[in-house]
Amino acid sequence: MRNNDSLHSLAQNAIQLIKFGELNQVLKLAHDFVERVFTEPLCTSLVAGSAVLDELCQLVGRLNLASINQTNLIVNDNSDHPIFVYIVTKVQRSGGHTRVIEDFIRARPSAQHIILSSELSGQSDAKYLKEGLAKSANVTFESAHKQGDLLQRLTWLQRRLLEINPKKIYLFNHHQDSVAIAAVQPEMGFDISFYHHGDHHLCLGVYLSYAEHIDPHPMGFHECRYGLGIQNVYVPLTLNDKRSRPVEWPFMEEGTLTTCTAARSNKIEIPYFVSYLDVVPALLKVTGGRHIHIGQLSPWALFRIRRGLKHLNVPADRFIYISWVPSVWEALHTYRVDLYVASFPYGGGLTLIEAMGAGIPVAMHQHVFSRVLSGIDLAYPEAFSWQTPSALLEFCAKVTSEDLRQYAQFARARYETYHRQTILTDILVSEGKGEISVPKLSGQFQKRPDEFAAWVESQVSFNHLFQRIVYRLARKIRNKLFLIPSL
Repeated sequence: MRNNDSLHSLAQNAIQLIKFGELNQVLKLAHDFVERVFTEPLCTSLVAGSAVLDELCQLVGRLNLASINQTNLIVNDNSDHPIFVYIVTKVQRSGGHTRVIEDFIRARPSAQHIILSSELSGQSDAKYLKEGLAKSANVTFESAHKQGDLLQRLTWLQRRLLEINPKKIYLFNHHQDSVAIAAVQPEMGFDISFYHHGDHHLCLGVYLSYAEHIDPHPMGFHECRYGLGIQNVYVPLTLNDKRSRPVEWPFMEEGTLTTCTAARSNKIEIPYFVSYLDVVPALLKVTGGRHIHIGQLSPWALFRIRRGLKHLNVPADRFIYISWVPSVWEALHTYRVDLYVASFPYGGGLTLIEAMGAGIPVAMHQHVFSRVLSGIDLAYPEAFSWQTPSALLEFCAKVTSEDLRQYAQFARARYETYHRQTILTDILVSEGKGEISVPKLSGQFQKRPDEFAAWVESQVSFNHLFQRIVYRLARKIRNKLFLIPSL
């Protein structure tokens, strides 16, 4: 299938392939279509899911399940010892959804937990799991990285589900994981929940009608409930309390502002009308303070920031780069951060909650068209938000220590109301009967269709086309290097 074919053509092609028994090719078609949409900036946050692709995956899974010889399966009897299964695409040290899975597991410490990974986006960091969570919980990890093509991975995954006979299955799949969505079938009789963490791009699994649909933030809940008509549930992002900023610590104790942003390149090095790489030097010029960046950035991004510092005559040591920390929350305290500048153009949910829980004021960016990418609705209602860099710079130049202290109280109160770890535990232990109200959407967010139009027009250029080609090629190379032979 050519890249410019329609979804309708893909579906027709898939039906023909199914008639000839080419189920692996259908899984590959669905995977590759989402991969192309995923790597197209113009599609970001404009489409959440596809009922057509979900149904194709389900059809392949239904046919494959019927072909599995179940006579020699040894099925687990978990009536006395319930097992909870988490289907993932990849376990990685960084990334919000890995931490959410860890929280789900910790909420039921006495139960047995099994993570099953399709490995369609590279090989999992099993060492991270074994050295961390596995030491404190009854959790095992199994992967399909040696199972061959997509259909073979699907067969392995469905057989393992039948053998394990879990009490509950949670889908934490990446956007393009056609194997994970094909694996679960209503006739299996399992209790299944789809955790909609891949909410900023087209994601497989959004339209699984028989699965409970979980949205972890208010903007996603409102979009899926009222925009897509999905009967979803709200399970807020939560974190274990690592204490608020001590009241005796003064804000701006050196007379200047210390800011921080925590995000990897996938949230920052994105085509957009304003660049984080240009804002950081300007921010340091205005504040005269320090900026701490936590999260892996590319060498080019670091060069851009340092070049900007030199151009503005800002000392290089005022920009502090840390590729990874075990806890953003604790790092905010270690560096005595005064203001957390949320990442842009893609916001980060858990890092924002860490900042609020740590008692750190936050500054939120209003994305030109997407509430989900903004994340403003996760923050406390009084949080400062900005559309253009000049607004952010003006705020940082004028904010006082007393202003920051008041914002810090708002931040901590927001965490205590919606994001304490005990809230998630209560919801899971009560088998979904625990309830928490969905926060109202912020009145601050305003779309900028004129700015969006200008940004779209700028994307239609040879330079950006070349960048897309390089990006997609790099992802394909990475997939092949990590043992995905038939992708």
